[in-house]
Amino acid sequence: MSSRVDARRRLRPGIVEGDRPENPKASLRGWVKAIHAISGPISRRGAKATLNRVVGKVEQHQAAFAGVDADGLDEVVKSLRSRLAVEGLTDDLIQESFALIREVAGRTLGTPHYEVQIQGGWAMAKGMLAEMATGEGKTLTATLPAATAALAGIPVHVISSNDYLVTRDAESMEPVYRALGLCVGTVTGGDQDPESRRSAYACDVTYVTSNQVAFDYLRDRTARSAAHGSRSIFANLTCRSSATSPPLLRGLCFAVIDEADSILIDEAKTPLVLARQGPSNERERVYKRALRLARGLEDQLHFERHRNADGLSLTNEGKRRLAALAKPLGGLWSGPRRREEWVVRALTALHLFDRDRHYLVREGSIKVIDQLTGRISADRNWDRGLHQLIEIKEGCKVTAENETLARISYQQFFRRYLRLSGMTGTAREVAGELWNVYGLNIVRIPTRLPCRRRVLPLRVFLTQAEQWSAIVERIRSVQGEGRPVLVGTLSVEASEDLSRRLTEHGLRHQVLNARQDEMEADIVSEAGQPGHITVATAMAGRGTDIELGPGVGLAGGLHVIVTEQSEARRIDRQLIGRCGRQGDPGSCETILSVEDEALTPYFPGVVRQLLSARAENYVSFSTLVPGGLLRARQLTEESRHRRMRRSLMDLEEYLEDLMAYSGPRP
Repeated sequence: MSSRVDARRRLRPGIVEGDRPENPKASLRGWVKAIHAISGPISRRGAKATLNRVVGKVEQHQAAFAGVDADGLDEVVKSLRSRLAVEGLTDDLIQESFALIREVAGRTLGTPHYEVQIQGGWAMAKGMLAEMATGEGKTLTATLPAATAALAGIPVHVISSNDYLVTRDAESMEPVYRALGLCVGTVTGGDQDPESRRSAYACDVTYVTSNQVAFDYLRDRTARSAAHGSRSIFANLTCRSSATSPPLLRGLCFAVIDEADSILIDEAKTPLVLARQGPSNERERVYKRALRLARGLEDQLHFERHRNADGLSLTNEGKRRLAALAKPLGGLWSGPRRREEWVVRALTALHLFDRDRHYLVREGSIKVIDQLTGRISADRNWDRGLHQLIEIKEGCKVTAENETLARISYQQFFRRYLRLSGMTGTAREVAGELWNVYGLNIVRIPTRLPCRRRVLPLRVFLTQAEQWSAIVERIRSVQGEGRPVLVGTLSVEASEDLSRRLTEHGLRHQVLNARQDEMEADIVSEAGQPGHITVATAMAGRGTDIELGPGVGLAGGLHVIVTEQSEARRIDRQLIGRCGRQGDPGSCETILSVEDEALTPYFPGVVRQLLSARAENYVSFSTLVPGGLLRARQLTEESRHRRMRRSLMDLEEYLEDLMAYSGPRP
């Protein structure tokens, strides 16, 4: 679509786009992808060249508003709204709107937008993804495109990864929207009744979590299909909500996604399934029997784990052993295919899903831990009986299996927005995928102040005992300088193990993992105080800035220690980005061990023996393990996950074509 046609596009419900608009072309195929592959980099270069000119024009417009009183500013808002409604999001009107919003933010919040925030806002208003470093004020930046689109009458969804950020951002930015005559709604995972949700989506700007807006979209589609008597597989499943009730959403018009790489990339591996609990759980005996059979099989002899530890399979000896164990049982256990499928699932529950790493046991039930954020994933269950097998494994009450009503992937869902935009601190590693899947260009926004972060050399140890001893000593040394320390781990288990070691050495500290997720804002906000030690799992997307306490800047700032290499370079950068923000001093270092579960496949026993022979007294032997080898491991994992996301997207498109289900628009 040319820029002239796009500028005239209204992107809002009405005669042009329909009463509940969305993009009917959810997939990018064939020649469209070819054009995107060529035009994407060119568009990014053009966007970067424009940013400085945009800032100058915004400042020119704002100069005219400086002496206008409150009543006069209200008249300016009314005039701008009418012009935006008629002309749409033209460049000139976006610049004028940014100037007005910046002036209002200065008057209501006392913090007008910085130049880099104007640049980020411009990129998002034009349907791109702004890569802005941690601490650059993405929450305030989002008000520029969101309020501009809302003034044009376009329903806006500002999408975050968790309920806390939704509530915090909406409350903190509401004075700006209110001064512009706009209303703000929030949708979280709380017990909001349909009418409350409908009212929130009816607001000019709605702050909502990614899973809530996607599930509400599925609810609308399912109810609409039932009302129109669709013969699709989805319509044959009865939805408890009334088919005659009004839809929740007003369409998928304009989205601003915070931590966009986390939502659009990391979360894209898991399909979103709208389900309800079945009437009974008749398979409990099957689950229990599968676990008993699985416990009769030995690791390496009867089954073997895949190299990447993402699955396992039975050996030929294991299949023979299972057949012998199941022979007296008869029934479904007499068929090799079904019994092997159930027992492999039971082995997965026993050996690949660990307590305090993948889930918590809380109040007698299993709570799934989000591996990216370290938080509890509310209302999320594993499917195909895996959740029930883990419940039996942990001695919890077995819940009924869920009955699927509808499903969609994030990849399919977010491509349905008429205009998609976002912001994040870490996107360059997945720029190609974001462009190919979502058509999102990435614009890197410079930091407002020069970065003063010091990156210390990588340290690698042969044993985990030696690694953790070095980490404790490093923490003690940095704390002695009066500096705060943030230590990142990837699991609840690892964070609590380090906590015990720190306690044994008399080092006071705070732990932030899935057990303390309700207190995360308070814990993170205190992490910058002098001598404060914080041990945290998965700092990605926490959304709370770590502000340095008195004297910390002079002492050297926050020190970050990475203790486990994640599967993606972006996630490590998200943790490292917590220090040295907004021109503050800071430092970071990575301290690893080749005994780490994630690194073990890349350092087999023979290699470790050779390294042991050359590493005197098991001291750090980083010179023998080049960083390139560790980066190669991450590149391998990133490639594997990219293939998983691609496979899911292909499956979703195949199922949609197979079922011939497009569904009437909700």
